[in-house]
Amino acid sequence: MNKVTEENLKKSAERLGVRVEQIPRHIAIIMDGNGRWAEKKGLPRAQGHRQGGEIVEKIALYCVEVGIECLTLYSFSMENWKRPKEEVDALMYIYTLYLVQIRSILMKNNVKLIHLGRVNPLPVEVQKELFKTIEETSVNTGMTLAIALNYGGRTEIIDATRKIAEEYKEGKITLEDIDERCIDRHLYTAGLPEPDLLIRTANESRISNFLLWQISYSEFYVTKTLWPSFKKTDLDKAILAYARRDRRFGAVKPRTETS
Repeated sequence: MNKVTEENLKKSAERLGVRVEQIPRHIAIIMDGNGRWAEKKGLPRAQGHRQGGEIVEKIALYCVEVGIECLTLYSFSMENWKRPKEEVDALMYIYTLYLVQIRSILMKNNVKLIHLGRVNPLPVEVQKELFKTIEETSVNTGMTLAIALNYGGRTEIIDATRKIAEEYKEGKITLEDIDERCIDRHLYTAGLPEPDLLIRTANESRISNFLLWQISYSEFYVTKTLWPSFKKTDLDKAILAYARRDRRFGAVKPRTETS
């Protein structure tokens, strides 16, 4: 953690009235409700996705301000290709514009962008701008912004397994080397801390094939708020709810003796 992030974290803890260690290092968000937000307002679904993109920028910058080390956003799942073609095309166009527009903002705020998911099915223009933004921000040392674009949790585990099998086949590792740490190193999220807090908007209670390996001990927070209406105060509520949780990681707290 760099000094700026550490200072932001201390200020946020004081503002929220919690201890520094009660603020999550890594927040993951399933951004749901873009289409419903648009439909409620009588707008095309694509307008909901555009508004959702603006919220991504605001919440990402707020996470920098709070002192969050990593923010992972579920943007487009592998299953989303099944949506109507015009909606998918609109989304890909929005991603292309967004990746260009956010580049200077990420650089200004020392944010590093990484991608989670398979790249090949994405349109060439999306790939081009994605790689360019990743390359330019790779020097940044502040918060990591992980965009899950064309992502699937099961596919991530399959891809990791294939890499491990190749290394075993080439004699680089033995069967005894294959443990949890080995699998961690071969996931898209290699090098990132596991999510402490998983937020899902739009009052949905599904995991939706998101970070299946990584969220084993994540705290879940579900809000009725649709993603395009998600505000800084909503994130504060989620962090405060997280701070009140008793994270035991499968253990049991020893009883205190009472007289």
